[in-house]
Amino acid sequence: MPDLLPRTRRPERVVVLALDGVYPFELGIPSRILGAADGRYEVFTCSVDGLPVRSSADFTIGVEHGPEILDTADTVVVTSMPPAYIPDELTDEVAAALARIRPDARIVSICTAAFVLAQAGLLDGRKATTHWHCAEPFRRRFPQVDLDPDVLFVADGRILTSAGAAAGVDVCLHIVRTDHGSELANFVARCCVVPPFRDGGQAQYIEQPVPESGAASTAGTRLWALERLDEPLTLADLAGHARMSLRTFARRFSDEVGLSPGRWLIQQRVARARHLLESSDLPVDRIAAEVGFATGASLRQHLHAAIGVSPQAYRRTFQQAR
Repeated sequence: MPDLLPRTRRPERVVVLALDGVYPFELGIPSRILGAADGRYEVFTCSVDGLPVRSSADFTIGVEHGPEILDTADTVVVTSMPPAYIPDELTDEVAAALARIRPDARIVSICTAAFVLAQAGLLDGRKATTHWHCAEPFRRRFPQVDLDPDVLFVADGRILTSAGAAAGVDVCLHIVRTDHGSELANFVARCCVVPPFRDGGQAQYIEQPVPESGAASTAGTRLWALERLDEPLTLADLAGHARMSLRTFARRFSDEVGLSPGRWLIQQRVARARHLLESSDLPVDRIAAEVGFATGASLRQHLHAAIGVSPQAYRRTFQQAR
């Protein structure tokens, strides 16, 4: 277990805003994930008027707090509801509740709650995501938002948006990882029996034609590649291991993962490099070699493209968290 939080440091206050029609599963995600982070967060739930809220299931949910607790939140999570519950415009009650959020607070949406943030103008000019099934209606209603429906979550400054259902788990783990490092995030993931990091994006979950009976999977080759990230793997190497033609392998890989083999390899190498930057004092050039980038400059380029910072800046951030 990671070291306990020093007693002199106040836990971050997370307030979950439950709106009419809330999905019960998504409503419980922040409390379950952030609540498992060894006392780093305290999680409260509120409604716009302090009264019980109707869920998307056949029951209502009682909450302990009204909107006034939003005044005290370090992070606010707005949880999702079926599209039929999303009004064309914010109600006065929801608008008033959102107006209570401090200007410096972090704001997170799960799934369709991105519509609520967009209606409030919080996503104007920002990159965001929502459930892939709602991407086209979202684009039509909010052309001022840079929507990326292919990813599991987006972090744009203090605003984070996530895709459907389980992507709420992904974004909460990302918050733990960003605030306190991968060791604690991995600990939380193990406690909750969920993967600490999911490969690919939403594309792998979009409805696809059923593959032909007996079609081979690329899963075994992905595991094989993860054990050899330090090697200069090519598409031919991957297809050869899978015993497929280059064309068949590339198509099947993209159908299963939602990324091309080349993009997936870069993603895995960046993820491994991030882990080494967080957990070791290895020089950048050595880390680059360990994860399969030819030079430290190549690692710097790919890390900056992925998360917008240099290896040195990333390491400083997580050494402070440690």
